Amino acid sequence: MATTGLSADPTEYAARLAEQTDDQIDAWAAELMRDLAKRRGVVGVVAGFCAAADLSEADLERVFASGGGAPATIGREAEGRLIVPAVGLWALVPGLRARRPDARDRLIDYLVASFHDIVFV
Repeated sequence: MATTGLSADPTEYAARLAEQTDDQIDAWAAELMRDLAKRRGVVGVVAGFCAAADLSEADLERVFASGGGAPATIGREAEGRLIVPAVGLWALVPGLRARRPDARDRLIDYLVASFHDIVFV
């Protein structure tokens, strides 16, 4: 797995991610969101992404829409937390790229923050 970026610990994983192309980082982040939504649910994925990307709820809405997500599909779950449709999680990646100059670093932060989950996906 070392040639694809994965490694045995989060520090080395972050260093290997830094060597990857933007397209590869984007693909891995979008795939990870989809896969983790199956295990943790959309609420957990959105919360983890917002934490890693340092997004407020208003920021999340703008990022989702900027990435091609339909703004009308954003909603709240039973406890009031903001969510997006599972099939639209991918839109967060291009949306973050469109809205944040540090998007690459934030996407790497998201992947590294999910390092221990990746082992089980």
